[in-house]
Amino acid sequence: MKKTLYQFAHNLTDSAKDLAPIVLVIAFFQIIVIQQPIPNIDNIIIGAGFVLIGLTFFIHGLKLGLFPIGEVLAFSFVKKGSITWLLVFSFALGFGATIAEPDLIVMANEAAKVAQFGGIITSDVELDHYAQTLRYTVAIAVGLSVVIGVIKILKGWPIQYLIISGYLMVMLVTLFAPDFIIGIAYDAGGVTTGPITVPLLTALGVGLSSSIRARNPLIDGFGMIAIASLLPIIAVMLFGIFQ
Repeated sequence: MKKTLYQFAHNLTDSAKDLAPIVLVIAFFQIIVIQQPIPNIDNIIIGAGFVLIGLTFFIHGLKLGLFPIGEVLAFSFVKKGSITWLLVFSFALGFGATIAEPDLIVMANEAAKVAQFGGIITSDVELDHYAQTLRYTVAIAVGLSVVIGVIKILKGWPIQYLIISGYLMVMLVTLFAPDFIIGIAYDAGGVTTGPITVPLLTALGVGLSSSIRARNPLIDGFGMIAIASLLPIIAVMLFGIFQ
């Protein structure tokens, strides 16, 4: 219990250090540049306190739960020797983490509203369907990306060839994609690097590479996030082409 409280206090201090530059920048421009008092200062202080506590709990939860479970499950599947179940688990992990990603939910909803404003969709039913389809498209693409990343670790493929090939495919599909979907597609690659997806995929990659004797966690364990950012871009542009 004492160790947990000490770790939480340490995370609280780290979170305060991380938030301090943001607070200083806002205060500087508000007081020195704009030269106006900060409006609703009481609410801002309370809100900043909530952000600090929430961020601390989030980081503490990642270290306590998500990182260990990703590493343990990866090790267990390698020990079990079931490649099929490892790949199924990898897809499910990538899909589940992405479908719950808050950044993706916001992006999909905003993209649907803009599409409705642009006349691409006309009703509220289509609005919800567009947003949900976009979310599932990105989530499936991330799931497949995680499978590719796991195969990369198992086979020892150099990541640079996968990344170069991925970007070449992205540029090729961009030539044929409608203009309205290109920006959404590129943003879709970014929202997959959110607070839920990154810890789980990092833990999976590091845990899996640590479990295989011929793999180096530093060389083979990372790169999963980069791979997971490419395939959603292609998938969303294909979504725009064939919808």
